Amino acid sequence: MSSRDHAISSALAFFDAGGFRDRLAALVAIPSTMQDPAYEKDVWRYLKEAIEPWVTRMGFKATIHPNPREGFGPIMVAERIEDPSYRTVLTYGHGDTVRGLDDQWDEGLKPWEMQEVGDRWYGRGTADNKGQHATHLTALEHVLAARDGKLGFNLKLVLEMSEERGSTGLKEFVASHAKELAADVLIASDGPRVAAPIPTVTTGTRGSWGCDLSVRLRPGGVHSGNWGGMIVDPVVVLSHALASICDRHGKIQVRDWLPRNGLPAQVRGALAGLELPSEESATIDPNWGEPGFTSAEKVFGWTSFIVLAMIAGRPEAPVNAVAPWASANIQLRYTVDSDVAGFEAALRRHLDAAGFPEVQIENPKIGMPASRTDLSNPWVGWTVTSMEKSLGKRVQVIPNGGGGLPGDVFVDHLGVPLVWIPLSYNGCKQHGPNEHFLIAPAREGLAAYAGLWWDLGEPGVP
Repeated sequence: MSSRDHAISSALAFFDAGGFRDRLAALVAIPSTMQDPAYEKDVWRYLKEAIEPWVTRMGFKATIHPNPREGFGPIMVAERIEDPSYRTVLTYGHGDTVRGLDDQWDEGLKPWEMQEVGDRWYGRGTADNKGQHATHLTALEHVLAARDGKLGFNLKLVLEMSEERGSTGLKEFVASHAKELAADVLIASDGPRVAAPIPTVTTGTRGSWGCDLSVRLRPGGVHSGNWGGMIVDPVVVLSHALASICDRHGKIQVRDWLPRNGLPAQVRGALAGLELPSEESATIDPNWGEPGFTSAEKVFGWTSFIVLAMIAGRPEAPVNAVAPWASANIQLRYTVDSDVAGFEAALRRHLDAAGFPEVQIENPKIGMPASRTDLSNPWVGWTVTSMEKSLGKRVQVIPNGGGGLPGDVFVDHLGVPLVWIPLSYNGCKQHGPNEHFLIAPAREGLAAYAGLWWDLGEPGVP
C-alpha cells in the first residue's frame, strides 16, 4: 500500500541511483542566463525543452508568457487543478542564472557542465536556482506515483527567467494574472540555509536599496603639483562622507535607516541561540556591525550598509592630477521594520548635518522590496512539523533571509503567506565562479519536499 514513507523512500532511491544528479546536469547544460544577450534563445529553450514537457507529464497545463517588459526573460505558469474546493499551493523558481564567468572557474570546472567533486555538484545554476526547483518537481513526481496520480490539493507553478535581473516584469505579470495565480500559500525554495547542516524555513527576505553618492567640483582634472594642496579633492571629501555614514567597525550612523522600533521581540525570539558559522569564502567578524547584536540578528533582523563600488580619476592609468569628481555606489539591506520610503531623505539630513552639502545623492532606488510573513502564521508551523517528521531533526525558523527575493510581489498581489525552504548554503558561490550545490542538503531537501507534498493531501492542512 502506498504511504508517506514509500513516497519519501522512492524519491531518495531515485536520488541515490544518480537520477537526480543526471537530471540536474541536463538543466545546467542549458546556458540560460539573461545577463548575456547571446544566450537569450537558451533562456526560452530552458522552459520549452526542459521544464514544459516535464510538468506536462505530471498533469500540469503550462503556458510560457513573454515578459511584460521588453528585453527581459519569459515567465512560465503551470497549474494542476484537481478540485476547486481543495487547498491551492503556489510554488516559485527561476531558471535564469548569472553570467557563466567561464574563464574564472577553477581548472577542470566549467559553468555549463556539471561536475561532481567530493560532496559537491559544481555548475552554474546548481544552487541558484535550478537545483532548488528541480528538487520540488522531482519530489512531486514520486508523491504522484505513490498516490496513483492524485495529490489531494491543487498546485500552481511560476517559473521566471529574469530573477537575476531584479525580477523585472514579474510584478506587472503577477498583478495582471492575479486571478489565475490565486492560492492559499506560497511554498518555494531559493537562497541559503542558516548553515549547511541545518534545515531552515524563512518567511521573507531583506530588501535592498541603493544610490550613487557623488562629489562633482570642476569640468576636468588639474595638475597635482600646481594645484594640489589648495583646491578641494573630491575623493577625500567623499571618503569622509562615507566614513560618517558607517563607523570604523561597521555601525550605521544614519539611525533613521534602522528598524523603527528596534529589533522586534518576535524576531529576537526566533533567532535566540542561533550561531552562524564562517564559510570558506568568508569569516564572520564578531566586532563588525551593530554592537551588542549576534551575527544572526545583524543579518536576519537588522539593516546592513556596504559600498559596492567607488571610482575617481583613472585607476587603470593614474594621472598626476586632482580629480574633478568622485563617485561611490552604496547599498542597504533592510527588513520590513524599516522605513524605506524615508531612506533618501534620512541620508540627505545626515550628510548636511555632518558638513557634506556638496555630496549629491543620485539614482536612488529599491532593488527588491523587503517581505515577511508573521512567524505565528499557521502555515509556518505546519511546514516545520512536516519537515521535522520527514527529516528526524530540528528545523530552524528565521524571520527573513539576508538576501533578496520577489516575495513582496506575491504578498502584494495575491495576499499569500510566504514559506521559503532554502536548500543551499552561504558558501555556494552562487554569483561567482565555482558555484555548487551540496549533495547532502539536496538529498535532505528532496525528502522534505516529498513529505510536504504528501502531507498537503492529508487532513490537518491550514
